[in-house]
Amino acid sequence: MVSANMDISKTGYNQYLVKRPVYAETNFQAEHEKKEITQKKIRERLQNSCSCSARRVFQIIKSIFPILDWLPKYQWKEWIVSDIISGVSTGLVSTLQGLSFALLAVVPVGYGLYSSFFPVIMYLFLGTSRHLSIGPFPVVSLMVGVVVLQLAPDSDFKLSNSTSVELNFTNLTNSSDSNSGLDTERMNQQRVLVSGTLCFLIGIIQLLLGVLQIGFIVRYLGEPLVGGFTTAAAFQVFVSQVKQLLNVPTGNYNGVLSIIYTIIDIFKNIAKTNICDFIAGLLSFLVCVVVKEINERYKHKLRVPIPIEIIVTVVATGVSYGAKFEERYKAGIVKTIPSGFISPIAPDISMFQSMIGSAFSIGIVSYAVAVSVAKVYGTKNNYPVDGNQEFIAYGASNMFGGIFSCFCASTALSRTAIQEGTGGKTQLASLVSAGVVLIAIVALGRLLEPLQKSVLAAICIANLKGMFWQVKDVPKLWRENKWDSLIWVFTCIAAIILGLDLGLLAGLVFGLLTVVLRVQFPSCSALANIPDTDLYKNVKLYQNLVEPEGVKIIRFSSGIFYGNIEGLRSGIRRIVGFDSVRVYTKRTKALNKIHKLIKKGELTTTKNGVISPVGIDNLGYESAEDPEDPDHEMDDGIQTKEVEIQVDWNADLPVKVSVPKVSIHSIIFDFSQITFLDVVAVKVLKLIYKEFKRIDVDVYIAACEDSVLKKLEACSFFEATISYDIFFLTVHDAVLHIEHDKKYKPGHDPLLEKISLMKESNYLPEYQELQEPDEAMRALAF
Repeated sequence: MVSANMDISKTGYNQYLVKRPVYAETNFQAEHEKKEITQKKIRERLQNSCSCSARRVFQIIKSIFPILDWLPKYQWKEWIVSDIISGVSTGLVSTLQGLSFALLAVVPVGYGLYSSFFPVIMYLFLGTSRHLSIGPFPVVSLMVGVVVLQLAPDSDFKLSNSTSVELNFTNLTNSSDSNSGLDTERMNQQRVLVSGTLCFLIGIIQLLLGVLQIGFIVRYLGEPLVGGFTTAAAFQVFVSQVKQLLNVPTGNYNGVLSIIYTIIDIFKNIAKTNICDFIAGLLSFLVCVVVKEINERYKHKLRVPIPIEIIVTVVATGVSYGAKFEERYKAGIVKTIPSGFISPIAPDISMFQSMIGSAFSIGIVSYAVAVSVAKVYGTKNNYPVDGNQEFIAYGASNMFGGIFSCFCASTALSRTAIQEGTGGKTQLASLVSAGVVLIAIVALGRLLEPLQKSVLAAICIANLKGMFWQVKDVPKLWRENKWDSLIWVFTCIAAIILGLDLGLLAGLVFGLLTVVLRVQFPSCSALANIPDTDLYKNVKLYQNLVEPEGVKIIRFSSGIFYGNIEGLRSGIRRIVGFDSVRVYTKRTKALNKIHKLIKKGELTTTKNGVISPVGIDNLGYESAEDPEDPDHEMDDGIQTKEVEIQVDWNADLPVKVSVPKVSIHSIIFDFSQITFLDVVAVKVLKLIYKEFKRIDVDVYIAACEDSVLKKLEACSFFEATISYDIFFLTVHDAVLHIEHDKKYKPGHDPLLEKISLMKESNYLPEYQELQEPDEAMRALAF
């Protein structure tokens, strides 16, 4: 102990000298008492949470309806023009993406317009993001399409033979129609009902998660997992749109390996490709990709991006109508887009049971994608995004949209980027974009009926570039963290092979498994001192470190629980260089043999050590073995006295037992990175302490957090042999204590053995002179 109080003085540039006592946990708590933390009773908590005032009611209303917070602060003169320009640009893109992504959801394309309108209105009032563009997202639309095909497959709508003959006669001029022999009208009605019911159920799930404050659940969807999943989804979207681009007949598959079966069908029927659709789609794709690249490169010069999707759609519609592609070349066109709104439809509650699992996964994915984009733009523009409120906003939006036959809404990165990049300031831009979609629903929908589906497919594929480019993240992830790279690759492959819902679940389970594996095999490293400092670093990573003599310092870098405690024990054995249990067993075995040799008179003792006598039995020896042992003989008439022996276990022994050498006298466990313990870990730590203590190795614990210390107390770690004195605030405090303790404290062997010898023995006269206990302890020194 240098001084009673800490003294900090500078000794040079970036240097300082600290003088303070060596703090064990006990004397530190004696000088610095802990604050008393009183836990509030449940009744008090309920009173505080349920208390009501006008101010609190207004705050609650503002938290539920964030529009009440930003709308009164709206700067009309500065922002309104920017929001109008942004809204018109976003609305044009939303109109075309709604039509395109409806193909992925396997519903008539007109319902994509509804999905781009109704959810936006509800999010305007409830959402906390000011730049998010709500509407269809390709990955979510494809997941919806999988559920729609599961609950409303083509096989459920086959026509009878007579009706089929009439239909085929009517469609002789359109033999390329892949729905020949199907009751298309009834099939579309049922699929719209399924998608609307699914959307409503997703909204219920999201709303409940938001109300219950379970927004943290998306933390388990890490960036590598989402990246791999969305890349796999982009591949599935690409395959599903290629068949539209080529206009070839394929089966509608779902489930495991469905994408493989679809690819096989495409190649089987590649000869049936409609050349007109293929050329139109290919040209549309190339034009969209080139112009999008121009928009990206010159975005700092372009006030508004070139709306290439709108231009391509208008041109393609005009050419298809003028050249009569459907009649001449049997091209696949949109055909029918309903004008105006449809009546609200109640969801079919009987379907909930069959789609609950898919609804949960789609709801989580749509929320995770949307909230991650929202937080990016929230950070960029300096405003908060409330995750739980976003859950409520998406839930209400999807419930509202489900009533109007929409499919699940999320966000598209391209739309949000356009809304923010063209100067959008608030959700008023989304309101303007919804107005543009409304115009398309009411007045312009029928004008797009001649549009080829292959053109919509090309626009959809062109929007997948960003998701495909995520593949470039894999090498970077491999260099930064191999586990994250494996999660990305595994999730991507699983989602492609198993399907999006099972693939997401498999990726989530694999991600959690990697966390368990990383925690199960914690890093266990040896530390040494940086000379002339109180710092300790890993001996494998740094040079010129000094290990305290006879001391091993071990740091754990993970919480300790039942799953990794054995790995921890093996790490300790590796660092100290011996197994404490084996050392104790070997020492006990050696002592038993020494007992027998002394009893038989083959060993005699002196003050200086052990010598080999003439072999006369020592009848005065009192053995610790079973009295019924035939070798056990005791003369009750002989007076004896007890003599303790102390063994130097690192020297040569007079018996043929290989006892491992123990070169240390103390171990310090650095608990600075331990965040939690469980009951099993506490029990094993207590066992480790006792195992080392019985072979004369002291155990100390340094830098233990208060929460971990509290857990040790709760799990009965402390007892008569384990006290608070082994805990120190820092590793250096523990090292200084050990150096002081070993300097002034005499050695002691916990395996002191009492040997009963004849009081008047002719064979061991030296023992008659040993009267003091300390001399007796040093009688035998090997």
